[in-house]
Amino acid sequence: SGFGAGLALALASSAFIGGSFVLKKKGLLRLCRRGRARAGQGGHAYLREWLWWAGLLCMGVGEAANFAAYAFAPATLVTPLGALSVLVSAVLSSIFLNEQLNVHGKIGCILSVLGSTVMVIHAPQEEEVSSLESMAEKLKDPGFIVFAVCVLVSSLLLIFVAGPRYGQSNVLVYVLVCSAIGSLSVSCVKGLGIALKELFSGKPVLKEPLGWVLLVCLVICISIQINYLNKALDIFNTSVVTPIYYVLFTTAVMTCSTILFKEWQHMVLDNVVGSISGFLTIVSGIFLLHAFRDMPFTPSLLPLFLQPGRADPHHPWSTADRHQSCQHQPLLPAEDKGSQNAEEEEEE
Repeated sequence: SGFGAGLALALASSAFIGGSFVLKKKGLLRLCRRGRARAGQGGHAYLREWLWWAGLLCMGVGEAANFAAYAFAPATLVTPLGALSVLVSAVLSSIFLNEQLNVHGKIGCILSVLGSTVMVIHAPQEEEVSSLESMAEKLKDPGFIVFAVCVLVSSLLLIFVAGPRYGQSNVLVYVLVCSAIGSLSVSCVKGLGIALKELFSGKPVLKEPLGWVLLVCLVICISIQINYLNKALDIFNTSVVTPIYYVLFTTAVMTCSTILFKEWQHMVLDNVVGSISGFLTIVSGIFLLHAFRDMPFTPSLLPLFLQPGRADPHHPWSTADRHQSCQHQPLLPAEDKGSQNAEEEEEE
């Protein structure tokens, strides 16, 4: 019964999170039709749009269901199922937003999901952290401090330098901000989860300053993520933003967890190969999805024997109208050969 409950919660989480992107995009499009200031231009009129709040509520319900699923089912089941939100978002966008997803995009989504699944299956388990004291020791690690400083500096550069120049034309600018800040927010969620467990067990957690610091940092990180994710959704196609955000966010979170919880110390060779293969598969899927999203796929792009009406399977190979090999074709046309023979006779 516990396994079934975890599976149902994980599937519900993917459905709610995938639908939240579509609801937010729908709300932003309604604001655009009314002539309000767009989120991509710095406007915040979406705070008065009920569809946007419905999308935010769906995302909150999905994240809560995903968090609860870990209490019933193993992480190797719950985490890969989170990739299904990409497919849910792509399908719902094509139905409700009339966004076209060509064959390359569909293959890219599938490759991204498969690569994420392989990467998570072979990912190492995180080190156990059972108290706020041990979490504080982890946060004081020099490697994590360097990582957090790099994330903050790169995010500031993306916001104040790259954003005004390339934010309207490059989807990676705002999505990278969301993903980098999101890796820190997951660490805050992990610490707050430990604090809640200790609070329910009767420990005086409310007197610990670390719990409040993590709560304030989580609110700031989530506010930044919401702001720049809305900008990305307002400017670019939902079926493009969602998979890229999922892949970059997952990569950033796994990197942060590796540094913070020392997950890669006891990895065997097959897990290393599996993680690298999964990451390369994700990159291939994102390339197909992003590079060919505007290319129409028509039957003329297929080989001749697959095009309807262009090939007859019962047509004999020895017919006269088939193409001759270039090895059996004359090097000179007939007229040129006649003039060449005349010149040779004159010379003789």
